[in-house]
Amino acid sequence: MAINNVASAAAVPPLNTYRVVRRAYFNRLFAPIYFSAVAALFYNHFHNLLRHLSSSSPVAAVVPTLLLILADFIFALIWLTNQSFRYRPLIRREFVENVEKVSPPADFPAMDVFICTADPFKEPPIATANAALSVLAYDYPPEKLSVYVSDDGGSQLTMFAFMEAAKFAAHWLPFCRRNGVLDRHPEMFFGSCRADDPETQKIKVMYESMKTRAERVVEIGKVPQEYITEEFQREAFSKWTPDSTKHDHPTILQVLMQNNDKDTSGAPLPNLIYLAREKKKGVPHQFKAGAQNALLRVSAMITNSPLILMMDSDYISTDPITVRRILCYFLDPAIRPTLAYVQFPQIYMGLNKQDLYGNECKKWMHAGPHGGDGLDGPSCVGTGVFFARRCFYGSPRELSPIDFAEMNPDRVIEKPLTSQPPMDLINKVGGCHFEAQSKCQWGQKIGFRYGSLIEDYLTSFQMHMDGWKTVWCNPERPAFKGETPCTLVSLLVQIKRWGLGFLEVLYSKYCPLFIGIKNLGFLMGGAYSNWALWPLSSVPFTIYAFLPALALLHGVSIFPKVSADPWFLLYPFLFLAAYGYEMFEFCCLGSNPIKWWNAQRMFMIWCTSSFNFAHFEFWLKTILGRTTTSFGLTSKVNDAEHVRCYERGEFEFGAANPTILVPPTMAAVVSLVALVQGAAVEVGVKGRAWEEIGVQLFLCGFGVVNSLPFYKGMVRGDSLRLPTSTTVMASLFVVVLYAATYFVFKS
Repeated sequence: MAINNVASAAAVPPLNTYRVVRRAYFNRLFAPIYFSAVAALFYNHFHNLLRHLSSSSPVAAVVPTLLLILADFIFALIWLTNQSFRYRPLIRREFVENVEKVSPPADFPAMDVFICTADPFKEPPIATANAALSVLAYDYPPEKLSVYVSDDGGSQLTMFAFMEAAKFAAHWLPFCRRNGVLDRHPEMFFGSCRADDPETQKIKVMYESMKTRAERVVEIGKVPQEYITEEFQREAFSKWTPDSTKHDHPTILQVLMQNNDKDTSGAPLPNLIYLAREKKKGVPHQFKAGAQNALLRVSAMITNSPLILMMDSDYISTDPITVRRILCYFLDPAIRPTLAYVQFPQIYMGLNKQDLYGNECKKWMHAGPHGGDGLDGPSCVGTGVFFARRCFYGSPRELSPIDFAEMNPDRVIEKPLTSQPPMDLINKVGGCHFEAQSKCQWGQKIGFRYGSLIEDYLTSFQMHMDGWKTVWCNPERPAFKGETPCTLVSLLVQIKRWGLGFLEVLYSKYCPLFIGIKNLGFLMGGAYSNWALWPLSSVPFTIYAFLPALALLHGVSIFPKVSADPWFLLYPFLFLAAYGYEMFEFCCLGSNPIKWWNAQRMFMIWCTSSFNFAHFEFWLKTILGRTTTSFGLTSKVNDAEHVRCYERGEFEFGAANPTILVPPTMAAVVSLVALVQGAAVEVGVKGRAWEEIGVQLFLCGFGVVNSLPFYKGMVRGDSLRLPTSTTVMASLFVVVLYAATYFVFKS
């Protein structure tokens, strides 16, 4: 197997290597065979359609054929674009030990860390503070590290938590260095470590005190006066006006920690800056992308570091040498000139043994980026990603126009941060009217891009269009870990938001199927197209969930006979080959068949539920200009009972949003009824040959097996019960659907 060693010159030690994954060569043999079977399937479909039309066949024959052609066309398009990821997947390795041989620590590039939060009740400030502490404690020169916290909710509760975190950091950072701590996230460290020695006990008491105070202010909804004991705290909280709200407040910037400060060992501390950008009612704020662009501009006025780490509030760093690891790419002269970012995988804490809800997302969060890495690089997933600041300002060859010289990404700020940064400029660039008054097309040509709820995907797409390359870094020890939803409904709501974001790109002027393939080529354009087509999977999955079952209920056969028609062989081959290859790919990525089964079941639920609602909301917004959803912030607060149910491997449906569960419940009901009808009535009573309806019986049985958690939820008598209203609505809709299709199948 060929291995590429990347080094800047013969005398310089290598910083990274890569190799092509072995299964890529197998897929290049498998793909043409599978494509031939798909082509044969469409030949049979169109042959049947022409036969029906020429013989004046009834609607019952024509309509199902048209629907199957539509479903299989979308399946084929998604499969075809997915081959981009399977063409040349890479595995990389970094030589972190060689970084200091290439560049001494004094010459390391400075780095800004952006952590975004928006609601102290959905995203607990203590969790966000823990995330900040985990990166403040990086094994990196502290004078080159600055952490910015964007509080889009403009909450005093969040800033108080970070004031407490700044005090604790002076003790926590030297403790981590002295003891070689790897998990530098305090909650994780104290949750897995016995505090036997006096020093650890002392630090733990300090952390518990900080945590108690931060949680207390959230519980009572304000910062009590007895907690404000220092003059700088009074000055900081005075920046809120009596009329300040979450949606209407001035720019608030507070330096909580700076390099001039010292920790308990006498070493300098990193910078820690709190920012709440200005918001006013009626002025578009562009959700998370707008907050990130405000951070981009404000940080340019203060530190303007050439590297930027982007993290979500529920994300934590789990490896203190991560920054040195990414320097293996950013210091490599063969890669650096066109390198936009280094993306790390999304890995989640608290997954139950068999990943009940498929939260690992192996196909999209692991197999896809590995495959993209062999092309021009992976798409950005919005967190755990290190950017070169320069990539937000045009192509590698040409710098886009900027508003003023202080915003130049190449500007070097030599002076250390002071407690009085240039507030005149900060108020200007952090103001809610700045982008409208700027001539630099923020969100269109520079910065994080607007136009989709998934700004990370759209931004990276346009960066690749501009000529930038990206890298996927997946070390043996995870660099980051995040929280995962532990209830089905909260997960489906999150997936709906992702689906809506992809649809906003798919049906826009940035559609990767056209502009992507035209500018990036079939492979890279196909990779981005596959992501955008993700929610379109709902169409074929919904057709196959309902059409065979409804046809069976009406006694109509819509597939080739099992034994008499040789075209039947296409169906088991296409089904088994597709599912078999995906399971093989899952296992190659370190998973197992049970996790794969849970993941494919969850994807079917996403398609019949989340993606269908995403389509509905998209067209409601497009046609009527109305929307039922804002950014859709996922709550990071998990109820203890929900967590226990999840750990036991039991579906927790919840009652907060029962409507989103109606479509998969309908599929469960119609599959079960059709299977019983087909097996007991069509074959048992009417004596119909099972070969005529064998494919439909199999598809209904497959739906029943995948719906077992829903049947269990219907009959439970405890808090895990599927909401009765959901079951009733689903049953009524199935009856209506059966009556509506009567005239089609009986015509």
